[in-house]
Amino acid sequence: MSSNKRGKVWLAAAGLVISEQGKWLVVKKSYGGLKGKWSLPAGFVDEGETADEAAVREVKEETGLECTVKGLIGLRTGVIGMEFSDNLLLFLLEEEKGGVIKRQENEIVEISYLSPEELMEDKDASVLIHYLIGLGNLQNIPGKEGLNPGNDFGYTQYKLFF
Repeated sequence: MSSNKRGKVWLAAAGLVISEQGKWLVVKKSYGGLKGKWSLPAGFVDEGETADEAAVREVKEETGLECTVKGLIGLRTGVIGMEFSDNLLLFLLEEEKGGVIKRQENEIVEISYLSPEELMEDKDASVLIHYLIGLGNLQNIPGKEGLNPGNDFGYTQYKLFF
């Protein structure tokens, strides 16, 4: 989708999937600013979905893996060219058992589970990945569903991450 269709405020979501062995699921995209770099599966939030649902969808689309949300890790926010507000919510996801990796061929060049040590030594790992690994033990905030802020709002979904 072009930047014109998205307007000037962008909202994206990413999923960090860590294997039982402690390895991180990373992808190399075939386009954009992260082309050829290890990054986390990510993409824009679509109309009618929550940010955590977008993270799960993007991981599924890019890698073929079904995941569940464990919690919110954090927010990356910035301004591009003094014009576009670029925001990414990062969620910790857990791979469902028995998944098989299937690369999205038109966007993803490579998929791998790599250890944090391998990623720290790899010049092709993104700045965000290096930063997250440098934090050490990542904390995440679990989500809460089932709350109703009032019928006047008309929410069809409502989740809190605090």
